[in-house]
Amino acid sequence: MFADAYTEFTVLLLTAAVIGALGVRLRQPLIVVYIVVGIAVGPSALGWVTARDQIDLLAQIGVTLLLFVVGLKLDMHLVRNLGSVALATGLGQLLFTIVFGYLIALALGMTAMTALYVAVALTFSSTIIIVKLLSDKREIDSLHGRIAMGFLIVQDIAVVVAMMVLGAHHAGSGDGGWLAIAATVTVKLAVVLAVIAALMRWVLPHLLRRIAGSPELLLLAAVAWGTALATAGELFGFSKEVGAFLAGFSLASTPYREAMSTRLTSLRDFLLLFFFIDLGAKLDLSALGGDLGPAVVLSLFVLIGNPLIVMAIMGWMGYRKRTGFLAGLTVAQISEFSIVFVAMGITLGHVGQEALGLVTLVGLVTITLSTYMILYSQPLYAQLKPWLGRFERRVPFRELAVEKSEAGPAEAEVIVFGMGRYGKHLAQRLARLETRILGVDFDPEAVAHCRQRGIPIRFGDAEDPTFPETLPLDGARWVVSTLPQLDVNLGLLDALRRHGYRGRVAMTAHAPADILRLEHAGVDRVLQPFDDAAEFAARAIGNEIHTQER
Repeated sequence: MFADAYTEFTVLLLTAAVIGALGVRLRQPLIVVYIVVGIAVGPSALGWVTARDQIDLLAQIGVTLLLFVVGLKLDMHLVRNLGSVALATGLGQLLFTIVFGYLIALALGMTAMTALYVAVALTFSSTIIIVKLLSDKREIDSLHGRIAMGFLIVQDIAVVVAMMVLGAHHAGSGDGGWLAIAATVTVKLAVVLAVIAALMRWVLPHLLRRIAGSPELLLLAAVAWGTALATAGELFGFSKEVGAFLAGFSLASTPYREAMSTRLTSLRDFLLLFFFIDLGAKLDLSALGGDLGPAVVLSLFVLIGNPLIVMAIMGWMGYRKRTGFLAGLTVAQISEFSIVFVAMGITLGHVGQEALGLVTLVGLVTITLSTYMILYSQPLYAQLKPWLGRFERRVPFRELAVEKSEAGPAEAEVIVFGMGRYGKHLAQRLARLETRILGVDFDPEAVAHCRQRGIPIRFGDAEDPTFPETLPLDGARWVVSTLPQLDVNLGLLDALRRHGYRGRVAMTAHAPADILRLEHAGVDRVLQPFDDAAEFAARAIGNEIHTQER
């Protein structure tokens, strides 16, 4: 239909932009809008999508960056604190959904094999969609967001095992294969984790320190490392998603993770557009048939049953009902892998085409409705709160312990951008006045130097407009920039305001025109290091002369 792939991509981007703008105007979530765009341009409607390989490649890179960024936010401290609840909740939800989903499917008149496939398909939640939603709401670092990511990764591993079981069966090695497959997965995972642990300890920190001085090279290295481990994960029999997650996790304990995360965000969001278009284009609406009744029943089971079991497990383990509710909403939909799983069953001759149509319809319903449930989770919780008391212990001991362990030191009162000679001395003098300070610098050597002297500091770039959201702005009374560049300071000022900072701001300037620009922009205090130093020196010398004359 189009002359070449470039023209096709141009039309797809324009279509997504126009319909996306309409969706924003109507206050609809962009994820749903992009899936609708995919359906509209796919084979079920307009049939515009022909460059499937190119779109699929961009979609896979987008998913890799998404899981890589998620891994960046989960350091070893969080894994130690939340690993048990993630494992218990993930396995508990899988078992509950398979057992009761199987019974419901049998009650709906399905054969035992079809019921088993449908029940397993209902257990897979879409990590990609959930991470995107939580990231957009800035809840990926919240307690419920981190727990949700933990049990979603458990689900991803379960997807891998299920796919390996089907693959082994298809290859004729299914006889006596359960224990063999479990042993193989365990050994491979142990080897991968051991290699990554060694890299985290002896290689990656030193390598990143050498390249962190160049923002462009740091971005390239992050993308290369994420795609490399995603490829290795698939070669080892895991999924690209698991490999990409481990790649991010391996860098989560380094001081450069915020810089990498913020720089990858825009690239990730652009590439994920192709994932959702690809997902919508692959949904074959002609296969839906007359499955409306069973689809409604199974959709209600996923939308209500899955969150309830997560809430029950988390409440029993000592978390508050609000945390359990918000985490439970993340499993109120099925995944794109559910459709792939049933399609594999058709290839093996285990189930018929009607099972694929049923699971596709359940996917459309649950993905759409759960997106709204997550986006409006706070008002939904406020409405249901009176009935959720049974999902909380009298003393939510585990959540209280997490809050105590994460309390840490008090927030910074002054955040200083630029820890060169002037910034470092300013921070040291503020610290002597018992002022809580936090330094920010993009020079790895300056960061290491400050850490050696006990100065709290973050590795970050003042030119990155998304970086301030990672800082403790709520408790800060002053933000000070010792950077001399006017455009950098004006950009930082705008970013601070967009991220809700309401404290005072001081910035450095040398030229008179720059001073006027900063004052006009609303800077509370303009610092003039050379003039201030000269005035201080002149006063000191003048006072000494007058003292001698007396």
